[in-house]
Amino acid sequence: MSNDVSPEPIHLPKTSESEQIKRIRHTTSHILAMAVQKLFPKAQVTIGPWIENGFYYDFDNPDPFSEKDLKQIEKEMVKIIKRNLPVIREEVSREEARRRIKALGEPYKLEILEDLQEPITIYHLGDEWWDLCAGPHVENTGEINPKAIALESVAGAYWRGDETKAQLQRIYGTAWETPEQLAEYKRRKAEALRRDHRKLGKELGLFIFADPVGPGLPLWTPKGTILRSTLEDFLKEEQLRRGYLPVVTPHIARVDLFKTSGHWQKYKEDMFPLMAEDEAAAAQEQGFVLKPMNCPFHIQIYKSELRSYRDLPLRLAEFGTVYRYEQSGELGGLTRVRGFTVDDSHLFVTPEQLDSEFLNVVDLILAVFRCLHLNKFKARLSFRDPSSDKYIGSEEAWSKAEGAIQRAVEQLGMDHFLGIGEAAFYGPKLDFIFEDALGREWQLGTVQVDYNLPERFDLEYIAEDNTRRRPVMIHRAPFGSLERLIGILIEEYAGDFPFWLAPEQVRLLPVSDEQRPFAAAVAAQLAAVGVRSSVDSSGDRLGKQIRNGETQKIPVMAIVGAKEVESNTLSIRSRADGDIGSVSVATAVETLAAAAKEPGAQIRWF
Repeated sequence: MSNDVSPEPIHLPKTSESEQIKRIRHTTSHILAMAVQKLFPKAQVTIGPWIENGFYYDFDNPDPFSEKDLKQIEKEMVKIIKRNLPVIREEVSREEARRRIKALGEPYKLEILEDLQEPITIYHLGDEWWDLCAGPHVENTGEINPKAIALESVAGAYWRGDETKAQLQRIYGTAWETPEQLAEYKRRKAEALRRDHRKLGKELGLFIFADPVGPGLPLWTPKGTILRSTLEDFLKEEQLRRGYLPVVTPHIARVDLFKTSGHWQKYKEDMFPLMAEDEAAAAQEQGFVLKPMNCPFHIQIYKSELRSYRDLPLRLAEFGTVYRYEQSGELGGLTRVRGFTVDDSHLFVTPEQLDSEFLNVVDLILAVFRCLHLNKFKARLSFRDPSSDKYIGSEEAWSKAEGAIQRAVEQLGMDHFLGIGEAAFYGPKLDFIFEDALGREWQLGTVQVDYNLPERFDLEYIAEDNTRRRPVMIHRAPFGSLERLIGILIEEYAGDFPFWLAPEQVRLLPVSDEQRPFAAAVAAQLAAVGVRSSVDSSGDRLGKQIRNGETQKIPVMAIVGAKEVESNTLSIRSRADGDIGSVSVATAVETLAAAAKEPGAQIRWF
């Protein structure tokens, strides 16, 4: 018996989780800036914050930085680190800071200074370089391991994130406590590149982006559409079993609808511009807008008739496409787009029904996650920040809504944490944060409690005592954005979808043209029982057909030669289970049909 023990996985702390990592990364960003200005004296510095896995610094430099430059800069950073320069904090007056910045000829620092609150602090690297900064930092550059840092890439960035202002160059880097952590980080980055949904989406023929259509607006190919439809059908069937009623709403509406909801006032920057009939209408903010949310539409369906307490809970559900004007620099494949589909539902409930309906929604979300094999997640209680003015509604409404969410997670015993300031402007949320195979976190399902929109839209129902009362709304989306979910699933599965989700589930590989009619007849039998199959029509030799099927990650390949035709069998190769061997056509059709019908099911060959 082997005594080998699998090594403990190397933990890669996020900057927000470790004060020491924060100090290391913040200091390394300063070392980067010092190295750049030593090698490129014309470069002007702007900002250089830490980010969760490293840091970046933005520079205004006359010439673009190259990969060769990054290697040179990194070597200079190592030299600075090895000099053991003290990192010295100095507090100065605003006037003194302004004088020193002008002496350096750094206009961006002057702008930054104007926004800083007292006290004004400067951090020096020895007596050679300094920058405005609030810290924290290590005490000496020698505390940083030169074998645990790396510069990663350079990208464009606008000053202050404003497209009308100067375009800068952003150098990204990472820093860790040990070389082993850096090596693990690089391994995960390489794995992330292998799993990148943008790369795999193209290789597997799932979706495209096209310049004539516009950035952030994906186009779904037939295979990608099958994948989307399979996910939609799965959730629609589950919702129907749980008493949800399907609705369909338009893509645009009068802007007044979103003025009533508060989206126009609180969310305008993220909405596409107003479509007005003329200048006068535009001046009065009258016209139509693309919808950023589905909730105001579902509210109108609720309001179309007076409801009784006997009608509640009313659960309206829609796969509704919404549009948000994300900045071009923030777009990223399917995970950040401008047009996306939300598996949206809005439940209208009595106050007495709120707790039980909330728990039922959470149960639905957990069932969806189990089926998709998304097992590593935690719940975030996304509550409002009392010091912020971005929220609508009364203290009482917020207190009741947050209390309902708190009760639910405590009753379920869920692993959860508090996210102050993460609430929607109209109500608190329970967000499900999923951790993928590479340790990255994504928000997927969400459920929100809302007392405010029923108030703003004057929603009512007739109570048992014949009085008119206000319902409570629950907003929920188990998938969240369908586009983002698919992007995450592509990376989680590395494009190797489970059988029930795969756009092409079975590919029949005829050894020669003589077996093609038999293969086509089997494909027709599979189609009749709901199995998505195709016949390789390339005419390639069998070896190449198999390699092509493996590259395209087809879950099941069935080889059809003269022997198989004679015996009415298939020679099965399964990605999940390996070489199955000879299986009768009847058994194969029955087995594959059973797996295709049950979301999340494994194929059981024998």
